[in-house]
Parts: sequence; structure tokens; C-alpha cells
Amino acid sequence: MSFFCVAQERDSLKATPAIDSITAKVDTTPVKDGHLQTAGKALKTAVLDVPGDFVQMGKVLTKDWRVTAACVGGISLMILADKPVTQWYQDHIETTLKYKLPALPGSKGSRYFYGNDAYLDYAILGLYGGSLAANYKTGQMAALNSMKALAYSYLITQVTLKSIFGRDRPDPTLSDGKPPRKGYTDNPYDFFNFHRVRFDTGGDVTGMSFPSMHATAYFAVAKVMAMEFHNYWIPYGTVAFIFFADVDAHQHWVGDMVAGGLLGTVIGQGIVMSSRLFEKRQEEKRMLEGDGIKQKKVGFNYQILPAISSSMTGVTFFVSL
Repeated sequence: MSFFCVAQERDSLKATPAIDSITAKVDTTPVKDGHLQTAGKALKTAVLDVPGDFVQMGKVLTKDWRVTAACVGGISLMILADKPVTQWYQDHIETTLKYKLPALPGSKGSRYFYGNDAYLDYAILGLYGGSLAANYKTGQMAALNSMKALAYSYLITQVTLKSIFGRDRPDPTLSDGKPPRKGYTDNPYDFFNFHRVRFDTGGDVTGMSFPSMHATAYFAVAKVMAMEFHNYWIPYGTVAFIFFADVDAHQHWVGDMVAGGLLGTVIGQGIVMSSRLFEKRQEEKRMLEGDGIKQKKVGFNYQILPAISSSMTGVTFFVSL
């Protein structure tokens, strides 16, 4: 393109020599974050976005009321049929899946790394430590979000919903025809056995069945890992393998586990959606502040040449991009 500058009278303007072409190039490619910067951003997202996690969980539930209603209806139907379904589960699934995992160090007598849960806990900690060493942000976010998924599952199920619904656990041998043992029931509609809030998962089992905390936590972690790494087979296959080890120790109605699995899916999805939205907003903020913007290389040439005719004298300004 060219711009013509209107000239003065010939005798009032001295000839202007041509100016050599000048090319300006600016390269502002951002430098990759260091280990501390990456870890700091991941921790910032995980900590500051806690309120957003619950907002996104609510949006998952309200995004499509038909899906939510179908899930609630499915859980209700499962509860109605829980006795024959759970009896079949005890007689065929629990008696078939007879495998145990070796106890990991520190998994006996520990509140946080108890039994088979230690496999999940150690795996998450290992992922976080390895991702810190490798400066791998996706791994750090997957681990931190999984930790939050475990914490939310505990607070929502163990502390809150179990105290509200107060459903008794099924007798471990529903098909033997004998009266249920103390603290257990053979009635799937035995809800609202109110009790104080129990922070410990052991001890008295009365009113501690619905929903399954383990199913909630395992599905929440699986959903986080699946969304972070875009792979469903490995996360869900791994947590299923750990969950069904020593399966008869769970002592739940099938409806408890189905409800827990659906709830865990909502928790995991809400956490990942929230962290992604938080990071997007932070990136937009940095761009507005001029930090970390990747600009294209800019190149331009210009020339200033004299323009002389019989009636006027001027200059012509040429610019090319």
C-alpha cells in the first residue's frame, strides 16, 4: 500500500533522498515456566478454585434436568429392587471375585492409607511427585484434583449424606434366611436411622450405608484422571481392580454403590471443569496485562522517495507489510 503526501511548491522544497528499506522483527515467544512457577500455578488453581468446584458440580446437575432426573429415578428403582439384586450380588459376584492385594507399608492402622485405599493414595502422591520433578503441569493438576476429589467424597458422603439418610447396611448373608446380625438389616428400606456425625469409617455401622463412600471416591478420582489425560480405560480399569479386591468387605447394598458412582462422577467432572475455567480466566487476565502473550513476528518495509512533476514537488511514502 502507499501513502502520498501532498507537496509544497517546487521552489520551497529541497529534493529528499531515498531512505533505505528497514525491516523490524519482534520475537516475543514466551519462555517455558520453570519448576517453581509451574508448581505455583497448579497449587494456586487447586486452592483458590475450591468455591468454583462446587459451582461447577451444581452446573453438572442442572445442565440437563432430564439426565439428572433419569439418574435419580434409576437410583430410586434400584433401591426398590435392592434386596434381590444385592442378594444375587452377594451370592455370585462376591463369591466369584476372590482376590486380595498385598498390604502396602503403612496401610495397617492408618486412617488415611488404610487397606486397599493405600494403593490409590500412594499412586496419587507418586504422580504428583513425579510431575513436580518432570515439570509436568497436567500431572500435577491431575494429582491435586484427585486429592480434592477424595476430600470432597469424604465430606459429602461420610460426613453429610450418611448422616442425613441413615440407611443400615445389608446383612452380609441375605440368602441364608437367618435374622440379620446386630447393626445390619435385611430390609432395603431401612432408612433414617439418625446418628451423630461420624468422621471415622470404622466402628458402629448403624445408618452408614447410603451412599457408598468408596464408590464415590473411586469414581471421582477415575473421572478426574480420565478427563485430565483423555483416557478412560486406564483410570476406570485401575480403580475397578482396586475396588473389587476384597469386595465383600464393602458391605453395601448395590444401590449404595450405584449412587456413589454417579455422585463421584459429578464430583470429578465438576472439579476438572472448574480448574479449566479458572486457568482460562487467569490466562485471559495475563494477556490483558501484557504477560505471556505470544505475538506474531512483525515485519515491515518503508521508503520515502521524492516526487517531482511540472506542476508540483512532493514526496511519496511507501509502506509494505
